[in-house]
Amino acid sequence: MSRVFDALQRSGLEQTGVEYSDMVSVATKVFEAAKDPEAPAPATTALEFPSVEVVVTRSSRLVFLTEPESLAAEKFRLLGVRMRQLQQNRPIKKILVTSSIPEEGKSLVAANLAGVLARRKKQKVLLIEGDLRRPTLAHQFGLHKLEGLTEWLQSDSQAVTNIYHLEEPDFWLMPAGHPPMNPLELMQSGRLSALIGQVAPLFDWIIVDSPPILPLADTTVWARMTDGTLLVVREGTTEKAPLKRSLEILKKADLLGVVLNGSSNGNHHNYYQRYAKARK
Repeated sequence: MSRVFDALQRSGLEQTGVEYSDMVSVATKVFEAAKDPEAPAPATTALEFPSVEVVVTRSSRLVFLTEPESLAAEKFRLLGVRMRQLQQNRPIKKILVTSSIPEEGKSLVAANLAGVLARRKKQKVLLIEGDLRRPTLAHQFGLHKLEGLTEWLQSDSQAVTNIYHLEEPDFWLMPAGHPPMNPLELMQSGRLSALIGQVAPLFDWIIVDSPPILPLADTTVWARMTDGTLLVVREGTTEKAPLKRSLEILKKADLLGVVLNGSSNGNHHNYYQRYAKARK
């Protein structure tokens, strides 16, 4: 028992700089602090969020789950490797995924990137459906009518809620929830930055699926709260003028890279097929 009190005495000296001659008083203070109702509550952990099952079909284009041996899945794994390499050289954790205009595949890229990053053991990944105007991510995972970011922003809750652990891909999702009437006002209320501040210590990666850059201001709000941006462009869809305008809006230092979506280069596909057969 004396060793326990010796340890308590050393702890008290280290924390307060005061040496207690009465070791019993140290123990009394420790146990009283543990029972103090006004003492700060333990911090939330990612493991405390509820788990949900996902229903994913091939039409969802979540290739990291449905077609893990495909060329597309391999390209997303390469994108994940690039992000990890960047993380070794600069402090990036919160990645914004956006595009110039709708229908360029930003949500597809965000979901698949989260999936490949989560494949690495002990990496906790949070995917935030930050497009409150036209959310699609929850639907892609077969999830419906879940409260999400909108409901949290509209509430008075200080605790982090409306985050769900997706069992099969093994990462966490904060869906957009029901589209609000005033998305930009909600995002600029100050609660969004408070949310990011609370969840950032809980995860190794936070991927934000943002609205398109043009013609909305939502993306600039997200950009201030993230560490870098991936700009998605789509072959046959993205035009030069809006792409140029988007690059002007984005800060050069914040641009992590450009992701080409929907490439029709058949030579790469053939090469991959030969490579896959050679491995067997």
